[in-house]
Amino acid sequence: MIGFFTSYLWGWLLAAALVGLAAGWISVVQRGAGLSRALLQQIIVLLAALAGLAVVQAIPGRAGYWLDLGLIMLVLYIAGCVIGAMLRGWALSRHVPS
Repeated sequence: MIGFFTSYLWGWLLAAALVGLAAGWISVVQRGAGLSRALLQQIIVLLAALAGLAVVQAIPGRAGYWLDLGLIMLVLYIAGCVIGAMLRGWALSRHVPS
């Protein structure tokens, strides 16, 4: 299935990664409290359940296709966000002369 996505939908996957890269670059570091631990755990459980459904192919047809594609695009978007934030931190870091 991954081969199908990379062969035919590479443009969409690249777009998800590039949008994530841009979002990571332009985002401002949040100094607030962020998500609560309980909410973060619920999100992780939901994503793990969706990933499990995708792995065992429990959802057939078009809905399963959209689930697989959505999860792959989400992973690429988050990876792009992390890389963009790291690149921004690296590019804008001020080096103090010794």
